[in-house]
Amino acid sequence: MASRDAPPSTSYAPSDVPSGVSFFLSMPFAFFLPELVFGFWVWILVAATQVANPLLQGWVIYVSLTSFLISLMLLLSYLFGFYKKYDSWTVLDSLYHGTTSILYMSAAVLQAHATIISESQDLRNYYINVAASFFAFITALLYILHAFRIYYH
Repeated sequence: MASRDAPPSTSYAPSDVPSGVSFFLSMPFAFFLPELVFGFWVWILVAATQVANPLLQGWVIYVSLTSFLISLMLLLSYLFGFYKKYDSWTVLDSLYHGTTSILYMSAAVLQAHATIISESQDLRNYYINVAASFFAFITALLYILHAFRIYYH
């Protein structure tokens, strides 16, 4: 006679995701809040400047704002437990953070170039661009660390 036990789960969803406040204190999930905060500062600072190079800083705004929104959706998916319903959640998370780290590094380099160009113009915009470049490189580093930590988790 056949066994009435449930078949083994074929889900690749991470089973060791903590809940509550411990979620934000465990690796690799501790990177979510700094990514959101620093990413927020990047697009706010770039938007606060007089955009002298729309092609360069338009890409920076696009990458930072899109990454902010998708990271926020991923964070909410983890907090609400949506990752339990889908297969290969860690692959999705790793691919997203790997791709975003490459895009953010390109945006950080373009923002640094826009900062160099704006040096001869208004000094106030130059200082804002310096801060945006700094936060863009920090955010790119956070996405790189998150991608590696998810991959090796």
